[in-house]
Amino acid sequence: MARTDSSSLERQALDWLAARESQMLAMLARLVDIDSGSHHKSGVDRVGQAICDFLDDHNIPYDVTAHTTFGNAIRATVNGGEGRPVLLMGHRDTVFPDGEARRRPFRVEGRRAYGPGVADMKAGLVMNSFVAAALHECGGAPAPLVVLYTADEEIGSPSSRPLIEAQARNARVVLNAEPGRPNGAIVTGRKAGIFMRFEVQGKAAHSGANFEQGASAIAEIAHKIVALHALTDLAKGITVNVGIVAGGQTVNTVAPTAHGEIDLRYIAAADREAMTSKVEAIMDRATVPGTSARFVVYGEFLPLLETAESKRLFDLYAECGQSVGLTVSREFTGGCSDAGFAASTGAPTICGVGPIGARAHSPDEYLELDSMLPRSQALALTVVRSAAQFA
Repeated sequence: MARTDSSSLERQALDWLAARESQMLAMLARLVDIDSGSHHKSGVDRVGQAICDFLDDHNIPYDVTAHTTFGNAIRATVNGGEGRPVLLMGHRDTVFPDGEARRRPFRVEGRRAYGPGVADMKAGLVMNSFVAAALHECGGAPAPLVVLYTADEEIGSPSSRPLIEAQARNARVVLNAEPGRPNGAIVTGRKAGIFMRFEVQGKAAHSGANFEQGASAIAEIAHKIVALHALTDLAKGITVNVGIVAGGQTVNTVAPTAHGEIDLRYIAAADREAMTSKVEAIMDRATVPGTSARFVVYGEFLPLLETAESKRLFDLYAECGQSVGLTVSREFTGGCSDAGFAASTGAPTICGVGPIGARAHSPDEYLELDSMLPRSQALALTVVRSAAQFA
């Protein structure tokens, strides 16, 4: 189909999406009913295959970057005008264990849908796919469009981060389809996050006969937890949480080992080095004689900081939302996402443009079904209009 002027393209794309609301719901049900925990490669790839089937059905070209440990990455492209592409992003993995989709399959109650990953973020994957198809079927957008479907965001995107950064460096704007906030807001700012594991080594001893010969790793880790939590500075947006802890051998043994995991959140880039140095100092300092400790960073998200250009992108999205009856605000959240990786390359980036949902990572996670179509339409308009407003 020959490319039309922007106003005609907008109308055609909006009508195309409006006629396919039931198809969006059917695709969402298919994706939700596939287990796709971050470490469940075969499940993440089954979600990917369902997306590839959709792309094939609509003759949208794509390529797959294989990975031996995590799910493969998929990059779809829709031809458009000249210049840099618009980048849409979404992740296929969830936080739920294998078997969760069987225990809690997709269901609709009233105007809400439920199921593992229904909002975070399989609805966003559906939205991105249908927006790409709408523009492809209507002759392409004024700028090229790239849609990236990644595999491991919930654990810090160890395989996906390089792909995200490579695509974002060439993008005119980036829109990440994490779920919209319950009040309809999108996200223009996020904290950074660092995930760390730490281990304390002590010395085993019989807790009755030879208590004084032992060095309790559990006693030491207790001191370290108190010290770590004391690093929290709410006024600066810094939080430290030890969310997992375990240790010991038997009840009548002085604990020879203990381990835990730390979640560190911050906003200002300068706080990263300062906070990791403080964590390291706590690990190096032994309160219980005879113990030692070490830590390692195993996952990290960069902050999403609002810039003049990302504010301009928000304004454009809000204007497009108004065109389809949405009132859109913006907000900052302590949660992390892949949007920080994209923003770190300098690309104007906003997040939370997906359909509206809440209670992610819990059995009560839900999606507002009435938000699927208008959020898809607002995104399609933003893709079309961004070509004229961003070089």
